[in-house]
Amino acid sequence: MSETTRPQLTDFIRSIPDFPKPGILFRDITPLLASPEALAETVRRLADRFRDARIDLVAAAEARGFLFAVPLAVALGAGVVPIRKPGKLPHGTVSETYELEYGTDTLEMHDDAVSPGDRVLVLDDLLATGGTVAACCRMIEKAGGTVVGCAFVIELAELGGAKKLAGYDVFSLVQY
Repeated sequence: MSETTRPQLTDFIRSIPDFPKPGILFRDITPLLASPEALAETVRRLADRFRDARIDLVAAAEARGFLFAVPLAVALGAGVVPIRKPGKLPHGTVSETYELEYGTDTLEMHDDAVSPGDRVLVLDDLLATGGTVAACCRMIEKAGGTVVGCAFVIELAELGGAKKLAGYDVFSLVQY
């Protein structure tokens, strides 16, 4: 497939005004997920960017990050680490609490999901303020893993999330 015939990812990202509340412009990836060509192109482009990085694990925060983590991990020959809200994982966990605009939130991963020396790519569908992925990075590093990069399908650049991830290799396919 030539570069000119590859799908343009922005053609498959729908903008929905005032969702989930007035003033928010929601970037909906549902059309991208429904298109085999656009989904394959998304995974291909993410994999191409990190193919030579010797990734051991792809860590993804629930829930939309999971949708891209498994095919990306397969493409990279890596495993997957699900990072979830508290109480959702069945084995022993470690947690990380992080600041939100109004309050805090917590994420967990299995306490044996990352081993010292593991090279981990952190993945999410969207980079907004960066708090979720920064918390994921801290958990991975506390477990002894090395965060090789932080990858996103979409970045809302005006919200400054990449600044919160300074020091990491931050990569996004589409920026708004």
